[in-house]
Amino acid sequence: MRILRMTLPLLALLPVPLAAQQAETGSAGTLSLELNTTKSVESGCQLSFLINNGHDTDIDAAVYETVLLNTEGQVDRLTLFDFGALPAGRPRVRQFVVPGTGCEALGQILINGANRCEAGGTESDLCTQGLELKSRSDVEVIG
Repeated sequence: MRILRMTLPLLALLPVPLAAQQAETGSAGTLSLELNTTKSVESGCQLSFLINNGHDTDIDAAVYETVLLNTEGQVDRLTLFDFGALPAGRPRVRQFVVPGTGCEALGQILINGANRCEAGGTESDLCTQGLELKSRSDVEVIG
């Protein structure tokens, strides 16, 4: 009986690591897309994204229609960012270089929607379902 009394409080602590893991990899049922850094490179502006697939299902292909807006809010260009495969519960980093554009000229990135999203070999809405957009940069991500 004494062992049981000592063990029960310890059992209450078991969900804590799981909650911490979910916080690191994104909330359950969401897809978190974060602009993590921008870096000027010789050919343009390198954008680094951190993506966390919080869904229970792997995403086989995720391609987003993306609009780049300058600091005055004007459309600079419309492009596609191919984030590739996004395994469930695993963070991924994807980098894109925007040629001919300095990072200081970018004001916002608009995620216009999913151009292509596949899971389980078929079209899916997981790329837009519960999509959370964030930025750790001066460039705001909206959608």
